[in-house]
Amino acid sequence: MATRYRPHISLLTLIYLIIGVFIAWDRGYIDEGLVQRIVSALLAVFLWVLVLLGVDFHIDF
Repeated sequence: MATRYRPHISLLTLIYLIIGVFIAWDRGYIDEGLVQRIVSALLAVFLWVLVLLGVDFHIDF
């Protein structure tokens, strides 16, 4: 029987990334405009069929 390798993120890695995002937000590297653009881009990438049908995924908070 073949076993599949499933990559996983350790708890320490997750905590490291969360602290990094918080520090980047606090120091101004990440702001609301960047978050809006990233969310819009991810929606457009994953739902590209709807983009072709004319759906607008530009997020405005």
